[in-house]
Amino acid sequence: MTEIARKHLAYCWIARGERVLFLRRRPGVFLAGRWELPGGTAEPGEPFETTAVREVAEETGLRVRVTGELARDSWPDVAGRALRIHAFVYTAQEDGAGAVVLNPEEHDEFAWLTRREAADLELADHFRRLL
Repeated sequence: MTEIARKHLAYCWIARGERVLFLRRRPGVFLAGRWELPGGTAEPGEPFETTAVREVAEETGLRVRVTGELARDSWPDVAGRALRIHAFVYTAQEDGAGAVVLNPEEHDEFAWLTRREAADLELADHFRRLL
C-alpha cells in the first residue's frame, strides 16, 4: 500500500471593508492565470498561522496578524500524485493599510474584490468553495 504524503497550505483572508485581496498567478507557474488568496506552503514544523503571515509578506509586502480561522479544506493532489493537500484559511488584520507590492515570480495582478466579484474569477475549487 502506498503511503500518501501530506502538504499543508495556509492563506489569509485580508479584508478592507467588504473587499478581499485576491492575487493572480503569473504565466509559467503552477495554476497560471488562476486567482487565489495570499498564502502558500508551510515549512516543516512551521505553525500554519506563521506560514500565512510569512506568505502574505513575501507575496504582497503587507504586514498582517492572524485574527481567527475562517475555513479548512482538503483534497487529493490535482496532478494525481500520492499526496493529500490540507489548506487553512485565516482571517487577518493589516498592520496599517500598506500598498500591495507583488512578488513578480509568483503573481502578476491583484484586486480588492467583493465575494460576488471574486465568484466571477477563475479560482481553484477550494477558493470557490470558500465563497
